[in-house]
Formats: sequence, C-alpha cells, structure tokens
Amino acid sequence: MGVVTDLHDLTALEQGELVRRREVSPAELVDHYLERAGRLDSVGAFVTLTPDLARERAAALRDAPDAGPLHGVPTAIKDLNLTAGVPTSLGSAAFADFVPDVSDAVTLGLEAAGMISLGKTSTPEFGSPCYTEPEGRPPAVTPWDRTRMAGGSSGGAAAAVAAGLVPVAQGSDGGGSIRIPASCCGLVGLKPSRGRVSGFPMYGEPTGLATAGSIARTVRDAAAMLDAIAGRRVGDPAWAPPPSESFLASCDRDPGRLRIARFSEPVITDAALDPECRRAWEDASLLLESLGHEVVDVAVPLPREAVPVFETCWAVLTALSVVPPEREHLLRPLTRWLGERGRAVSGPDFGLAIGAMRRYAADALTALAPYDAVLTPTLATPPLPVGAIRDDADPAADFEAQKRFTPYTSAWNVTGMPAVSLPLHQTPDGLPVGVMLAARPAEDPLLLALAAQVESAAPWADRRPPRW
Repeated sequence: MGVVTDLHDLTALEQGELVRRREVSPAELVDHYLERAGRLDSVGAFVTLTPDLARERAAALRDAPDAGPLHGVPTAIKDLNLTAGVPTSLGSAAFADFVPDVSDAVTLGLEAAGMISLGKTSTPEFGSPCYTEPEGRPPAVTPWDRTRMAGGSSGGAAAAVAAGLVPVAQGSDGGGSIRIPASCCGLVGLKPSRGRVSGFPMYGEPTGLATAGSIARTVRDAAAMLDAIAGRRVGDPAWAPPPSESFLASCDRDPGRLRIARFSEPVITDAALDPECRRAWEDASLLLESLGHEVVDVAVPLPREAVPVFETCWAVLTALSVVPPEREHLLRPLTRWLGERGRAVSGPDFGLAIGAMRRYAADALTALAPYDAVLTPTLATPPLPVGAIRDDADPAADFEAQKRFTPYTSAWNVTGMPAVSLPLHQTPDGLPVGVMLAARPAEDPLLLALAAQVESAAPWADRRPPRW
C-alpha cells in the first residue's frame, strides 16, 4: 500500500490503528486530508477549514496518551455545533460572524477521543431543510452525481465522507438529517437513541426530536464515533442508560434470531415510492431472512394525525433560533415562514403539542414492542437534482416537497428510537439508495450488531463514487 496516496481508502478505525502502531502520525493524516479538502471539495462539504488549528492539535497529539480507537484521526464538525474559537454560522447569513466561546458536548467528546477537526461542514439554515443549499454558498452534492443533492441537514458532513475528505464525520438529526444525506451519499448514517448524546451546554431542544450522531463508510466507524460523543454529562436533564460495553464492541456480537417488522407505506404524507427504493427495501427483507431473522409486515405505527403535531413542534424549534431584528432580512424565505408559524403557537398550545407527540410515540412503541427491529426505506426516491425541492417563492410548497422526499425518517425522531440508514442498494445508473433499520429505545447495541451483520453479509465499503 502506498500510504501517502491511499490513506483515504482506509476506514477511520484502520487509520487509528496506523497511528497507534506509529506507522502514520496524526500530522500526516491531517496534511493528507487538508490537501484533499483544498483540492477536491467540489461537493460543497466545508464552509470553514481550520488548517492551523488542525495542525496544532495533530502536533500536540503525537506523543499524547492514546485516547481510543480514533485517536489522531481527522474528522469535521457540523456548522450547527458550537466550537470554541471557530466560526459557527448555523448555516445562516444572519450568523456569518458568530464565533462561540464555548464548545458543546459533541465537540468536547471528539476532542477527548483524540480526534482532529479540519473545520465546519455545510448545513442549511438552522438545520431545518432536508437539502443543503445554504444562502451564498455552493450546495452540498452527492459525489455519486454532482448535479444531485447530498441531502440535509448534515449534507456537508456526508459529502465530505463520501468524497474522501474526512474518514468519518458528526451530524445531527431532528427529522432525518443524518439518515437522509447518508442515503443520498451511499454511507452509514446513525441516529442514536434519545438521551444518548448530551445537549450541553445549551439544552435548547425542548421537544426531544434532535440528537447528534455519526456518518461513516462502515458500521464499525459509525459505532466508534458514537462511543466518542455519547454519554451523560453532569447537569443533563435526562439520559439514555449506558451500554454494558462499547458500541464498537457491539458490532462484533451475534444479534441472534430477531423478529423484524417492516412497512413501506409512507408515514407523514402520501408519496410515491420510487421502484428502486422499493427494490432496496425488498432486497433488504430477503437478506434479513437469509440471515435467519423473521420479517413480518406491520401497519404504519404512527397515524397521520400525528403529522400536524410534529409540524407544530418543528415550527417552534425554528422560531427558537432568535435573530437580531436588524438581521432578519438575511433569513431565507423557508426559515421566515416556519418561524412565523412557530411564533404563532401559544405556550399552552406548544405544551399540548409536546404531550400529544409523546402519546403518539407511546402508542407506536407499544405497537412495535413485539419486534426487535423495524425495516423501512430511508427515502422515497434516490437523490434528487439540486434545487428540485427548494422553492423560495413558495415555502409551503418547499415544505410539502420535503415531506414527499423523506416520509419515513422523522417517525423515529418522534419515538426516540435509534435508527440507521445502510447503503445496501444502487440504481442502474449508480445512484446510492439506503434502507433504514430502527430498534427499541436504548437498544443501540442491538441495532449496531444487526447492522454490522448486514454489512458483513453484503459489504459496501469498497464502493467508490466517480473521481474518488
């Protein structure tokens, strides 16, 4: 292997192992990926590169104690996550000059694991849309076809991993924002259970919909990054019970024979399921059966009546991103429209919506309790052309188009279940198509064991997009 030219062909864990064996230094990894990011970022992955900070950290880590399997491995942090001293625009022109003086739990966890951030990855304004086309910046596109979207809101993170600009990256997911871009970019996208990752220091998400997670080429890399960012911090209002072993170790466990529910009917709107997405779901069902699991057709566990409740909570979350009045004109039309909807919700009505959403979640969890996992498509279609959803002239139409594109993912944000999109399928013209598995709340280890078993049976890590 030519180490200098082929480092990006290795998984994040393989790169960490080279660092541990002192066959490659953190500085060499950083320089390799910074060169690629500077030369090859035609996918709209980064909004800010921090080469000086990355090199300083790499030098400091060279002789530092080994912090774990990803020690010395480069990564990147989503532009929604607070990173002390680094511009963090939240995907918005209204916050173009915002530089936080504190880091959040995700950033701190990655640093404690010995990882090195190369900068901030692109996200749409406040992470709201399911596409990543921030104002005044290039859109994030899938490296499999640069005319098509990378998805959102962690589109920059997924584009960076798929294009080999970092080996693994962090994302966040309030309605599918990790799993959507993972499907568009042919990657593993892991949304952990509610309470698995701390909301420190802001604790500003009152609905319980959103969490941080990981985007990677392999299940094991995704699990290792979850090990880095997961865990309770003093002051957390609630948390998921800690696992009995590392999430990475769970990938080596036999999941046993599982009962797996499946459905393909869209959850939140009437949407046509593309034949390739249906084929991916059907093929995944057959693969799971071949692995000895029982696959059972079930009804959609969330009623359509839950959709307006979710939308109320989503609109209020957008309204919570307060912008100084003199900068409101910089907001995108979709953000203004959602924010106006959110501000129109009274305090009591918001409280009632949260209560209703929790009851719908409880009913869904009860219906799914007999099953160890749930299989659905990730998206209703393969990645769409850039601009196919965005509609600044009609934000309501934009929002409805988003629902048709991604009618499955938000169900597991409502229930708090862990969920993962796996890149099991490709269309005849080479576009990636993901399928989604979810598990009971707090059963992230079982979900990872199952996902790793699926990957072992149908490996995908050696697939490379054009111009890799």
